[in-house]
Amino acid sequence: MISKSFNLFKISLALLIFIFASGFTVIGHRGDPINAPEETFESFDKAFSEGADYVELDLHVSKDNVLVVSHDRDLERVTGTSEIVSQHNFSELAQLNQKNGEPIHSLNQVFEHYKNNPKAKFLIETKKTKKGNPQNMEALLKQVIDTYGMQNRVMFHSFSTKSLENEAQLMPDIPRIFIAGTTKRINFDILQYVTGVNVSSNIVTPQIIDTMHFMGKSIYVWDEMNESPKKWNTLINMPIDGVVTNYPATGNEYRQLKDQSKSEALNQNVYYMSSQKETIYENPYRLIKTGKTVNPLDGYHITNIIKFNGEKYVQLGENKFANATGFNSEYALRDLRQYFGAKVVFRNQQPDNFLYSDPTDSNSIVNRLEANKPQRIITIQKYGTQTWLKLKNGWINAHNVLIQLNPESYFGNNSLDSYQDLPRGQRIKNIDLLQDFANFKPTGDQSLKNASLIREINNFYINFSVNNDNDSINKI
Repeated sequence: MISKSFNLFKISLALLIFIFASGFTVIGHRGDPINAPEETFESFDKAFSEGADYVELDLHVSKDNVLVVSHDRDLERVTGTSEIVSQHNFSELAQLNQKNGEPIHSLNQVFEHYKNNPKAKFLIETKKTKKGNPQNMEALLKQVIDTYGMQNRVMFHSFSTKSLENEAQLMPDIPRIFIAGTTKRINFDILQYVTGVNVSSNIVTPQIIDTMHFMGKSIYVWDEMNESPKKWNTLINMPIDGVVTNYPATGNEYRQLKDQSKSEALNQNVYYMSSQKETIYENPYRLIKTGKTVNPLDGYHITNIIKFNGEKYVQLGENKFANATGFNSEYALRDLRQYFGAKVVFRNQQPDNFLYSDPTDSNSIVNRLEANKPQRIITIQKYGTQTWLKLKNGWINAHNVLIQLNPESYFGNNSLDSYQDLPRGQRIKNIDLLQDFANFKPTGDQSLKNASLIREINNFYINFSVNNDNDSINKI
């Protein structure tokens, strides 16, 4: 006969999907424009050295049909000389220098310069008028890419839907990304010939990301990110495919942090079984405080568990994370309420009185619980079929102590009432009978012996509604 615990294991296995975080692609916007003149070899080299996977560059077409690398059609801002790219042959434009002495480059020159560096990749933005001019830009682009064999080292992005449509026809195997500053511009007509979207960080949401991924489209985020962690602290929590940033070094730093973590997707209601408040952070990588806390017996719907630097963090909401210790499934709530507010005592009848710094590590013994001196339970954590109790100096297995139930309310819970509310077969048996209870009503099957803890989670859901300001869904 298949046991309930085995069925529970199968259900849990279906709910828990382990995903090793792959981070995201870092794209240096015009290279590293903060530390070198934009779209120069120096700027590109700095971005690559700082960990950028791609550098972004912009294209215009010269009078003699050369693809010129420049964000502006008028070169005055970058060279100090007002010359319109489309009105001059490239030989004339190449005489203009940027602040570091480098001339304006053509796309051919960029590819020639980096052709022997397979790690140098490029996100190419095509600059076109609203009428789709110049009409031959994509054909010229294909010619240069084919000449240098760069098919696997480039991606396209553009505000121009016409340009992306042309690229889809000429170079269907190269990724094409539509740039959008507003969601109004994203529609099915556009999505049918692009492989992804590049949206402003001001409009990106988890819902947009989920929708794009559901449709098989990648999603990138653009912004002139600054070195303060304000935007990165929230952006890093989202499952984006890449960022286009003026600060590639910062993007790479956060990407490495995310790569070091492991994400465990979860869809579960949990309760916080601890008398200590827990800080809520913007993400588990930098631990920037939100100003909010998890309070005793708060309930949440969690979507992820992040493992980072040896710690686990539960995701409580958008950009809200807390240390996972003390959070237990709603299905275990009814059983664990017996312990909340209670005390433990060691009477020498139990197997051992070891205290552990980490209940999951049998080698982490730090102390022993002194005999006949009750201690208040601070935190309760269920691991499989075992219940662990955190005391002042460490964790102890509930199986190895006697429990002194609390007949009074403790943060809204009465452990004695919680005990008596359970069917007899689900009540803990290791009750301290030496405790003086005027109102305690012992059952006939209590005795001073080791008892097996509940091995099957009771699928009983209790809803405790509360109004608060920290996204808690339930509270006892």
